[in-house]
Amino acid sequence: MKILISGVCGFVGSTLARALLQSGRGHEICGFDNFIRPGSESNRAELKALGVKLFHGDLRSASDLETLPACDWVIDAAANPSVLAGVDGKSSSRQLIEHNLGGTVNLLEYCKQHRAGFILLSTSRVYSITPLAALPVEAVGGAFRPAPGAQLPPGLTAAGLDETFPTLAPVSLYGATKLASETLALEYGETFRLPVFINRCGVLAGAGQFGRPDQGIFAYWINSHLARRPLKYIGFGGQGHQVRDCLHPRDLLPLLEKQLAAPSVAAPDRLANFSGGGASALSLRQLSDWCAAHFGPHPVAADPAPRPFDLPWIVLDHAKATRLWNWRPQTPTAAILDEIAAHARAHPGWLDLSAPL
Repeated sequence: MKILISGVCGFVGSTLARALLQSGRGHEICGFDNFIRPGSESNRAELKALGVKLFHGDLRSASDLETLPACDWVIDAAANPSVLAGVDGKSSSRQLIEHNLGGTVNLLEYCKQHRAGFILLSTSRVYSITPLAALPVEAVGGAFRPAPGAQLPPGLTAAGLDETFPTLAPVSLYGATKLASETLALEYGETFRLPVFINRCGVLAGAGQFGRPDQGIFAYWINSHLARRPLKYIGFGGQGHQVRDCLHPRDLLPLLEKQLAAPSVAAPDRLANFSGGGASALSLRQLSDWCAAHFGPHPVAADPAPRPFDLPWIVLDHAKATRLWNWRPQTPTAAILDEIAAHARAHPGWLDLSAPL
């Protein structure tokens, strides 16, 4: 199988490239990257040595894709993944849309030309902010959870959000680009008879992730705590009770292998959540406690002022993925944190490389 990975030198793209090559199924992997993300350059030499055919290209430029070889499948792992992108005063809303939506269009045109299948790695941030922001929660053990007995919005249970949860605006500009990309991908699949799958992922985390406060939060927090850099609980009273789930991208490999071999799955079943689920859910305060137990105490400042699009509790329910694909996450949260910590100890300058101050 010839597989093209966009954003191949990013954390997710490079992790999947390694996993696919090491699967023993004889995949031929090629990929492209624009290398604008700090740290992505660090993966180039290793991937090349593993046999990945690398191309330098900008997803926003259709002509850059014209020189890419024909492949059987495309895995789209390229995106600006920050929910604050385009609204934080540090990035352009136009560039966000060009990267995340315009780039998807260019990849879909590539798929149309070469009759290739398309797998989009999407996000939990396509789900509506308003009902999630108003979610009744209580803090237990340093972490929010849905308040027992509270009336929860449709599509949400104690197990998390399922695929029926609303996706109406607002979802953030970032979420909107991913949601629009999902719709276009499914339309291209139906119109041009291409196999398409939409994998909505929870927070992806692991060793070598490029950590920043607005993305890669697990890697950022652990590296910052170990290096004794300033940390801050933002919003929600400055207590750090906000919760997200956690998934290692290599846990997607069994799913991807099935999707690569099963293009005949019915169209309504081409979209599902993939996450660590409730078993992986962790608050910032709990993550700080883990760091303190492993690295020693480190103070965390409190800033109770809210930040745009922050939510108290987002956990994805992967029951549909389990039903359709017999898929379950394999790497426990503790193992993911241990892996990040080992990488942080081995690379004390990682934050300077991946997210310069």
